[in-house]
Amino acid sequence: MSGNHQWQIRAPEAFLSVRGHQRQVRSAWSRPGTTPTTPALHTNWSGFPDRCTRVALPQGAWSRPANADDNNMTIGGDAQSGLLLDLATVLAGEHLPIQRVLEVVGRQLREDCGLVAATLYVADGDGDAVPLATWGAASDRQDIAAAQLSPTPSPSPAPGALALRRRGRTLGALILTGSRLERLRSDVAVALALYLADELYALEQDREREFLTNAGAAMRRLFEEGSVATSVEEAGTILAQVTADLFGTERAGVHLVDENGRIRYTVGVGVTAQMSQALSRSLVGKFARDSPVWRSAEETGGPVLVQDVKESAVRAGGFAQTLEIRSYLAMPLLSASGIVGMAMCGDHTEIRKWSAADREMARHLALQGALVVDGARLRQAERSHLAEMTHHAFHDGLTGLPNRTMLMDQLDRLVAGDGRGSGALLLLDLNGFKGVNDRLGHEAGDLLLDQVARRLRGLIGDADTVARLGGDEFAILVAGTPAVAEAVAARVYELLGRPFSLDGEPVRIGASVGIALYPEHAKNARDLLRCADSAMYHAKRHHTGPQVYESRRLSRSI
Repeated sequence: MSGNHQWQIRAPEAFLSVRGHQRQVRSAWSRPGTTPTTPALHTNWSGFPDRCTRVALPQGAWSRPANADDNNMTIGGDAQSGLLLDLATVLAGEHLPIQRVLEVVGRQLREDCGLVAATLYVADGDGDAVPLATWGAASDRQDIAAAQLSPTPSPSPAPGALALRRRGRTLGALILTGSRLERLRSDVAVALALYLADELYALEQDREREFLTNAGAAMRRLFEEGSVATSVEEAGTILAQVTADLFGTERAGVHLVDENGRIRYTVGVGVTAQMSQALSRSLVGKFARDSPVWRSAEETGGPVLVQDVKESAVRAGGFAQTLEIRSYLAMPLLSASGIVGMAMCGDHTEIRKWSAADREMARHLALQGALVVDGARLRQAERSHLAEMTHHAFHDGLTGLPNRTMLMDQLDRLVAGDGRGSGALLLLDLNGFKGVNDRLGHEAGDLLLDQVARRLRGLIGDADTVARLGGDEFAILVAGTPAVAEAVAARVYELLGRPFSLDGEPVRIGASVGIALYPEHAKNARDLLRCADSAMYHAKRHHTGPQVYESRRLSRSI
């Protein structure tokens, strides 16, 4: 229990200290020559009953002895006195759950006050009174509890109704049902109300701490994982998982939209593979604004919390229907450019009442989620731009083939093995390409180069590299033995000798091919390129087929 209320038991007296107001409670049997008396209603507590509790008990339920001291409340040695001592013992010792406290109340007041039921009510998110703990028969006095829990409770509550107040707020209501409630002493009622109010306050603080702890952990996870997400799809998946965990729902989903407002991506958490596929089929490519939930979020600019989906308009085939949820919370992901998507969570087994805390947390999560998605979008765009720049740096703009820079990088990797690997470099120059350019124009020449590139791509293996060096010169780096390289060269020579079609007109060209072997002909990339170039020009000058470089005779035909 909170430290604001403290019970201290000292025989033969008891002291109750509440917010600095200390009042003495003496046992009648502790004073020689006196007999136990009916306790007096205390009249001078410096206003603390108004600040802490209101107790509804019948008039005339207490008598005041003629010699009663206004600063002392007399307690008789009956069951109600035992209840006070029980409460004091609980406060001084081990904590008891509220349910156990109600059992103690029932045991002590059953005979004296004819108590048959005691129910502790609290207010839910909609302000309705819901039972938190009950002893005895179930109470049918929910309307009385609701009256006590209202923002402006009645100044004259019904008999047996105790409003449990703490720091100016009504936290709950204890509703007692019995045949002799007029015998309940005010000091017992006040002490019981104070104790339960303090317990509710402690529970409220515990729940708030737990909620903030969970929320903080969820936000940290969202930022830690979301800050390294390399795509909006990955960020959306992380957000869906965090949403389900934070609100403790069975299912959650996220969809993201493009700049035109069309849904481009969906993800579900806690759903079957069939549900995920159904979400994608029914939503991707559709306009997000066609959803009534989306429009409602746009209008309110915040979360949409629905207790019963049957009472809400939803999109056919949308999240609510496809995920089969009975209650949902929908959060628009608001960025500087507008709504970039929406997260939704809910349960499919039961209806859920959302709280004001859920709404507030949804606002925070939606803002942070939008930042994570926007950040991932920027990183994805940067990576895409970097990949595009890298591609341009290492590839030919016309044919898309690797360029000279990439070829030299591949050659350096080959020769880095210090002769442990083997391979061959083929250089080829197109025969008759200049005539095509002069006769048909540069556009036809570019088309011819693109067709040559396609043919070369189709004949090399996964471990080989074909590159365009510039103009009408190409190169192929072949992994494997000399025999493999010579076979590839023969296929290239034959394939490029076949006619090409340029705008329906057949065009014939050829190719001069030179081959240099690693490590036989050279031990580094530049020398290997020089040897292949020498063999290629020998083939071009002598109009032969593919030529293998030979240092003595320059080259030999294959």
